[in-house]
Amino acid sequence: MQEQNVSTPFKVEKPKPPVKWAGGKAQLIPQFEPLLPKEEYNFYIEPFVGGGAVFFHLIPQQAVLIDSNEELINFYLVVRDNLEELLSDLRKHRNTEEYYYYIRALEPKTLSPVERASRFLYLNKTAYNGLWRVNSRGEFNVPYGKYKNPRIIDEPNLWRVSHALKNAQIICGDFSLVLEFAQAGTFVYLDPPYHPLSETANFTSYTSDAFGTEDQKRLAEVFRELDRRGCLVMLSNSDTEFIRRLYSEYEIQVVYARRSINCKPDGRGPVTELVIRNYS
Repeated sequence: MQEQNVSTPFKVEKPKPPVKWAGGKAQLIPQFEPLLPKEEYNFYIEPFVGGGAVFFHLIPQQAVLIDSNEELINFYLVVRDNLEELLSDLRKHRNTEEYYYYIRALEPKTLSPVERASRFLYLNKTAYNGLWRVNSRGEFNVPYGKYKNPRIIDEPNLWRVSHALKNAQIICGDFSLVLEFAQAGTFVYLDPPYHPLSETANFTSYTSDAFGTEDQKRLAEVFRELDRRGCLVMLSNSDTEFIRRLYSEYEIQVVYARRSINCKPDGRGPVTELVIRNYS
């Protein structure tokens, strides 16, 4: 693949997150701006990268991006390293219900990395509500979205995303891998699956492994270890008493988000979320 010339006009504008992701932070960037570190940092790590809104806003010189979702990580790797081939494969897709369920039924591990990334983006753009959800067997199970004209290929933005990822190490794995890279002066942004606001509000099925209370406690220990190492740490989570208690010794700020994924339209209003930091 021939890399696009660095003088391309696509580099002028910051990339937008290339996928829609439950809990994505694009809408919160204006509220995050005053909460980001004012001091310089030499390294950026995001252990739950998801849609990557904060990373694509910052575009740090050096970064490690981690996520446990294999399809997402494969997609980012292909966008970074094989974008021309991905764009070519994306052009074959059709927006029909029959074709959607044919693509959905494909076993990702039988496909090449490019085909797998192409399937992932196609499903992300055409599935109902842009939701990525899998069952206990790890199978994508979101129904067809019936959108008239979904933008499956946003080529200019994908080029911007590819350039932004050039200096990033991209890893599939558990969030605790952050401890293999973090050192004093590193900025770490943590955006885990949120602790549920109620027993019926739990949504953690980005992968086949649920993210429960014990995972939240384990994450809090990782947060404290990063703090001890002299990292700048910022974490997003739901506004619950459990999360407030878990991080009571740190700086807690409230931000307001609009729910974009909810089966009931009247359940999509603004809700409070927490931003927890070990710095002021």
